[in-house]
Amino acid sequence: MTVQRLIAIGFIIICVTVAWVILGASVTMRTHSGYETLGRQVEELWGAPHVQTAPTVYFPPPDERTPAKYLELESSDIQVALKLKHRQKGLLWYSTYEVTFNGRYTVLNPSDKAEEVKVRFVFPSTSAIYDDFVFTINGVRVAPDEQSGEGVVSTVELAPAEQADIQIAYKSRGLDRWLYSFGMGIVNVKNFTLTVDTDFKDINFPARTISASTKTPTPQGWNLQWRFVNLLSDFNVGVEMPHKLNPGPLASRMSFFAPVSLLFFFAVLVMLGAMNRVNLHPMHYFFLAAGFFAFHLLFAYLADHLPLQLTFIISAAVSLGLVVSYLWRVVNRRFALREAGISQFLFLVLFSYAFFFEGYSGLVVTVGAIITLAVLMQMTARVSWEEVFQKK
Repeated sequence: MTVQRLIAIGFIIICVTVAWVILGASVTMRTHSGYETLGRQVEELWGAPHVQTAPTVYFPPPDERTPAKYLELESSDIQVALKLKHRQKGLLWYSTYEVTFNGRYTVLNPSDKAEEVKVRFVFPSTSAIYDDFVFTINGVRVAPDEQSGEGVVSTVELAPAEQADIQIAYKSRGLDRWLYSFGMGIVNVKNFTLTVDTDFKDINFPARTISASTKTPTPQGWNLQWRFVNLLSDFNVGVEMPHKLNPGPLASRMSFFAPVSLLFFFAVLVMLGAMNRVNLHPMHYFFLAAGFFAFHLLFAYLADHLPLQLTFIISAAVSLGLVVSYLWRVVNRRFALREAGISQFLFLVLFSYAFFFEGYSGLVVTVGAIITLAVLMQMTARVSWEEVFQKK
């Protein structure tokens, strides 16, 4: 091995790095360019994220100059069931869900005379369907006085100090998260109970929301409860759906990381080649780099057609087959299987698979680099580098 050959190998790494950057950028562009379009298609087919607002009860103003007087809800008892259904569009997975909502509220007429009050219910999303819709006051279905795409309004007459029971129920479908809002600004919430049953284990509470008071595991998922006696808050409550690992961002991260993997692989081959008197030509390293690149190229364009795990296995098998079979013919079977095959499995397959576990890829790369350094230092401690790099 000469210095000129090392420079040539370094140039090959730089060229393949440019190819990986272009591949990663193209995958990122494919992912982001289609995200808004595909996201709108999913919303049109399945529904948008839900933000369910508490119904408002108010005295209608006598004229346009007089503001409406709003009544506080005396109690709220809400039952919600969420069923998760992941759906894939292109290189992205979307967390869609089915929701069953059943809310019971009580409101009190504080006046000393009979009053007509209006009950306004706003739908959580205009891009959704609402099946089995129920709107009752004191157990009687009411016909809305006003109805639009945003919600319904109905009028009820209450005697002095009379309490009205309001029930609102429906079945619908949404996307990504389900939230319940107490209202605009800081709201006084009295005797509030919200129970959410999920059929998924991986739960998360979105930003600026209050976490559940109690969390009870069930065979299918969780039973979550929020209980407040007298709360003042402008925060919401709700649940964020778990997300699947998206093929697009995964493929782009693996492509951007690939030059580090190839650098480790070539370093091991150079060291082991020097120890075993195997002097590969730079053109050999060029074809080996192309074999590495084949893994990420195949993974990027196969991920939106096959399951992610199967795509990874096929891409890894193809790349390993290219590199090992090539070195088998160039050098010998032992060097191809033991030195090159094991090194490629460690630096390409295992390092790339670390990206399936978010938050651990950096740790895996660091540990792998340290172990590789330690092994190479011990194996080459007695190598005479002057003889290795002398001109032939």
